Amino acid sequence: MACESARMGQTVCVILCPSNRKRLKAIGLDRNRQRKHVERARVVLASAQGGPVQRVTALVGVSRPLLPDS
Repeated sequence: MACESARMGQTVCVILCPSNRKRLKAIGLDRNRQRKHVERARVVLASAQGGPVQRVTALVGVSRPLLPDS
């Protein structure tokens, strides 16, 4: 899968080997983990599917932090 920037947004490119994908899925389903770890695992898994960052955040149900004006 090629990683290219979209015109109006950002595209992410994460490549996972099968063992890392399996570990992240387990973390994402673990109800005893801290929420931040579960969310991060889900973000990485969704990012590995490719596509714009906006789609990843929608799939996981999180938002991107706003950057302060420089």
